[in-house]
Amino acid sequence: MVERGAIQKRVKMKVAIIPGNGAGDVFHANWYGWAHKQINKMENVSCDLRNMPDPITAKESIWIPFMREQMECDENTVIIGHSSGAEAAMRFAEKYKVKGIILVSACVTDLGDDNERASGYYSRPWDWTSIKANTDFVVQFGSTDDPFIPWEEQQAVANGLSSDLRKFSDKGHFMNSSFPQLMEVVKEKIQ
Repeated sequence: MVERGAIQKRVKMKVAIIPGNGAGDVFHANWYGWAHKQINKMENVSCDLRNMPDPITAKESIWIPFMREQMECDENTVIIGHSSGAEAAMRFAEKYKVKGIILVSACVTDLGDDNERASGYYSRPWDWTSIKANTDFVVQFGSTDDPFIPWEEQQAVANGLSSDLRKFSDKGHFMNSSFPQLMEVVKEKIQ
């Protein structure tokens, strides 16, 4: 029971950045380390970024339990997933409630790639209804000039999730060292 006049403590928000497969040291890959630092500067927010187990194949059977048990993703977590990390974010949200997901370069099929197929994310249809029910919001970043993910794949995610799609034509696979548009969304959704 909260006493009259007492200030209720605000629940600390968590952000988990889930990298794409093959990223190496994630703190020095793409925009991950930059975003981690920027998010951790925000008041009442903590950001988790880790070198993932099984970083090449990014198996669902390894990453989803790691996200749940080690990174402690829960209903107060915004998951930012890039490439394979976007698929991990979607599969996680099929099973568990999260605050929201921000998807970067997401796709719906293994694109005919044996390594992607071995990850397990594409072995069954996507449960769009469960993902939407388990998230307060879905924001998606995609670029028509992505050399790895055809636009049709990214659009299929947007259609399935009715996501807030941020469409670009000049960001490729979003592999820059900074990502200010992402920070704008994080600030908008968290504060």
